[in-house]
Amino acid sequence: MATEAQNCWEFRQCGRESGGLKAAEFGVCPAALDSAIDGLWGGKYRGRICWAVMGTLCAGTPAATFAQKRRLCRTCEFFQQVKQEQRL
Repeated sequence: MATEAQNCWEFRQCGRESGGLKAAEFGVCPAALDSAIDGLWGGKYRGRICWAVMGTLCAGTPAATFAQKRRLCRTCEFFQQVKQEQRL
């Protein structure tokens, strides 16, 4: 059985996953909700492709545009880890 890969909320320890410590305060992260691509690259929901999900709070506030989010995510350690693991 394959091991699940680390999801963004686990890597960042943000507590915004369903049932997480900060989910009630800040809401459940959109990356931790949508099961449309559950299992992609061994993750849960969109936890391995959070940079393509609007409404995440990786930099403290949601990005206003996808272009702004993309700029923020390019410097993210989790993005770099997934990029290396998946050879993107």
